[in-house]
Amino acid sequence: MTTVPAQPDQPDPWEPEQQPPAAPSDPSPDARRGLSRRGFMGYVVAGATLVVAADLTTGAQPAAAAVPSAPQIPEVFDLGDLQTKSALPTSQLITITLDEDGVARFAIPRMEVGQGITTAAAMLIAEELDLPLDKVEVTLAPARPELVFNQLTGGSNTMESMYTPIRVAAAVAKGRLLAAAATFLGAQVSSLTAKQGIITDALGGRATYGELATLAASAETVPVKVNLKSRSSFRVVGTPQNRVDARAAVTGAKKFTLDLDVPDALPTMVCRPPTLNGSPRSVQNLAAVRAMPGVTDVVVVETGVAVRAATFGQCIDAVRALEVSWNGGTVEGESDESILRKLKAAELPMAVPKVPLLARTLDLRFEFMFRSSAALEPNCAIADVRGGRATVWAGLKSPIVAQRNIADALGLPQTSVEVNVVTGGGSFGHKLFGDAAIEAAKISKAMGKPVKLLWHRADEPRQGRVHPMATSRIRATTLGSEVLTFEQRHTSVETDFSHGLGERLTAMAAELPAGLGNLGFAQSIFTLTQELPYNFGVVTQLLNEVETGFNTGSMRNIYSPDVACANELFIDQLAKRMGKDPLAFRLAFLKNERVKACLRKVAEAGQWGRAMPAGTAQGIAIHSEYKGATAVLVEIDCRPATVDRKIRDAVTGPRVTKAVVAIDAGLVINPRGLEAQMMGGVSDGIALALTSSNHLEDGHFLEASWDNYFYTRQWNVPPTFECIVMPSDRDHPGGAGEAGVAASVAATACAYARATGTVPTRFPVNHGTVAFTPKSFVPPVPASPTDGLSHTY
Repeated sequence: MTTVPAQPDQPDPWEPEQQPPAAPSDPSPDARRGLSRRGFMGYVVAGATLVVAADLTTGAQPAAAAVPSAPQIPEVFDLGDLQTKSALPTSQLITITLDEDGVARFAIPRMEVGQGITTAAAMLIAEELDLPLDKVEVTLAPARPELVFNQLTGGSNTMESMYTPIRVAAAVAKGRLLAAAATFLGAQVSSLTAKQGIITDALGGRATYGELATLAASAETVPVKVNLKSRSSFRVVGTPQNRVDARAAVTGAKKFTLDLDVPDALPTMVCRPPTLNGSPRSVQNLAAVRAMPGVTDVVVVETGVAVRAATFGQCIDAVRALEVSWNGGTVEGESDESILRKLKAAELPMAVPKVPLLARTLDLRFEFMFRSSAALEPNCAIADVRGGRATVWAGLKSPIVAQRNIADALGLPQTSVEVNVVTGGGSFGHKLFGDAAIEAAKISKAMGKPVKLLWHRADEPRQGRVHPMATSRIRATTLGSEVLTFEQRHTSVETDFSHGLGERLTAMAAELPAGLGNLGFAQSIFTLTQELPYNFGVVTQLLNEVETGFNTGSMRNIYSPDVACANELFIDQLAKRMGKDPLAFRLAFLKNERVKACLRKVAEAGQWGRAMPAGTAQGIAIHSEYKGATAVLVEIDCRPATVDRKIRDAVTGPRVTKAVVAIDAGLVINPRGLEAQMMGGVSDGIALALTSSNHLEDGHFLEASWDNYFYTRQWNVPPTFECIVMPSDRDHPGGAGEAGVAASVAATACAYARATGTVPTRFPVNHGTVAFTPKSFVPPVPASPTDGLSHTY
């Protein structure tokens, strides 16, 4: 990675603020502020070694107040814009430190949950600073209340919002190092070359970044201007890179919450109620359980009865032995069907405008069951609450909100609560909430001792966060080969946005597109995310939510998997009505050229329209969100030999045998990471369409653990998978973490309909069958296994 020396007619890559560049001839808004398209402000922060920060507040522009009537709101201002703009005011508080060992260290104010953001951030720093990738160390920042809205991981926004602040800070560091090297080597900055952490001059003199770190430091904070690298000069960004933590993950060296060695933090579990959100009324055998082997403490808390012991196995034994009388929960007696009736009663009416008399109407209604948002890593946290202070370690995507909630729960000032963010083994929306961290803190306070809290696997689908049950009604009017209107009414159990997105909406209300500031949180987020990129005349998409007492979360991709599944299935039926091929129909009506390009690419790569045996079929679908475009083609096998195949302890059913994904995510930092995200998105989509759901019966969910909850297993993963990263002229990343989910659900559903000849209207399609024997509710967890080896393959 070679840095081209600054030319005489260009500003140096680092220059003090008091030396502004000459005003350009084009008086653009950026030019009037004295900044070029790649010119930004930054700071050299006072410190013993080099510490730098970005400042993006200078370039912040208000959102457009008027939204044109033709485009939908997300085409003008979407959820990513909301998140990025709300993060700008504190961008200068995000710093990079260069140490005397020549390592650039950055604590990213986001959470790594396997999506690869630490690798992408390291690549940005290595690129702009001209450092080897192994000389960049990215860790996770603890809760920093001063960052306000700049420390929430969600909405596929991390790289979109962090891309420029990270680069600016790295560019400030490089400029400062070049200035220090000029002094150290007695040379002009323009004669210096930076490469792989070493600066050389024209005569062969050299100095390492580590040698210059102290010399480049500043005794006071100094504002500077920098120019960022052009995209054409990138040498790291855009190249496939393995994850920086891959070796640690596969060797077991990577530390997750339960791997941390916090002194005296012993295993802790909770005996939970048999119905959702019940509470303990009394415990009949406290003394006996306290006397059990290994048990150190047993206390009653709001959520159940907490047990602390020497091992988790002893915790499980104690939890099973407890005799508890319970108060009722928040959904006593409710079932899938009773909640569906409540949703149906709350469905908003259609409002089709006047259309010609010969127009025809098509109506369909879809239902989406509750789904668990549990990740592979169980809900867990470590807490030490003693002496008027609390320290917590947990995987938290919204640590500032968690810190505040922990303080409120303990009756402590927020300044007395330290929240450390730990890498998580997945999230799916669970880790947007601090449920486990708050509970651990309450238990630690009650016991007066540190605790290492683990939710049992049975606790997660029964008491944890679920993706809301929802219905989606669609009506379209057609005349000949034209679609005149398209109306969608999405009705959902209420989604909890108390993890911070709601606060952002409140704070940014004045900058939202017209009318959004007057909507509720859920309706605003729905409007900022849902985009139907077809020319279907008058398009309306509305949301209504019902409060029903469930613990909910947005899961992966918020509303889009359900909405897109309903839309794309409906569009297949519109194509069928008009006698058109599903691909040709979509291409004829799509108005987004990036989506069209993705769709054409998957059709070509997946050989759309090829002859297939009866009982098998292709499905194709698109999705547009997060400044990007995605198209997915799948092939499915619904033949009896596949559906009825026998695999021990497995739910088999239809199998997706091939998946092709094309994605335009704007500027791609790490193509290999993007491909991994798409593979995960396809696995999510297959599960949501075919197998994964919670069954609600008499006020509780039947599922308990992963052997009951049928996420996509290896025997249901497509043997053929291809991800095509589309070339993009965008100079900024779009969202990628959730981009592969919605179109994958939709394509799988469309393929299933074409293979079976029946349009599915309830998802997942196997929800009508409970393919397991439910575990007991009292006791709430099964016994620890003693025959584990007999279950291996």
